[in-house]
Amino acid sequence: MANTVKLEGEARTEFGKGVARRLRVANKIPATIYAGGEQPAFVTLPMRETTLALRHTNALFTIAYGDESKMAVVKDVQRNPVKRIIEHIDFLEVKAGEKIDVEVPVFVEGTPKGAAVAFVDIQELKVRADVTNLPEKIVVNVDGLTDGTKVFAKDVVLPEGVELDIEDPEESVVSVEVPEDATETTAETTAPAADAAAPAAAAPAADAK
Repeated sequence: MANTVKLEGEARTEFGKGVARRLRVANKIPATIYAGGEQPAFVTLPMRETTLALRHTNALFTIAYGDESKMAVVKDVQRNPVKRIIEHIDFLEVKAGEKIDVEVPVFVEGTPKGAAVAFVDIQELKVRADVTNLPEKIVVNVDGLTDGTKVFAKDVVLPEGVELDIEDPEESVVSVEVPEDATETTAETTAPAADAAAPAAAAPAADAK
């Protein structure tokens, strides 16, 4: 379920790079809340609280500014490429009961059988869900799966109320395979044992002479 975050912001009436720099010096982040075809709202948000909140994928924000309050999700985050601080955020206003498309990171849990390893083929899975029920991550259990097994998008267990929203449900999300280096290591360790067995097999023939 989506993390719900409340932020106290302020309406923003000044624009430009100089204004943005002054806001960041004051530990504030300029942001824009888009609302379909309506006029967007321009706000400033507290830097520390907002930065911490953005650690949660697909968080649902309630942004209060002046006498207004809007519910929104993150659309885009612009970061300084060197300092990595947040320079600007675009939000998309949403309504209670509305369903939207989001991309959710895929994680694996459990241990495959033998020397097999799980590889994530799709880093993010596109799903459709209610704004109050946006998943933060999707977990695929690979416990006991054998070499050559694939978990397709259609087979992924999604949280209740969440629907898959991709073009190809047969697309592989997780593959379970034995890495090539593991196969080579196994071959190298078994080869000396086979060579050592050869003289022992020849011994009876020598005694027979």
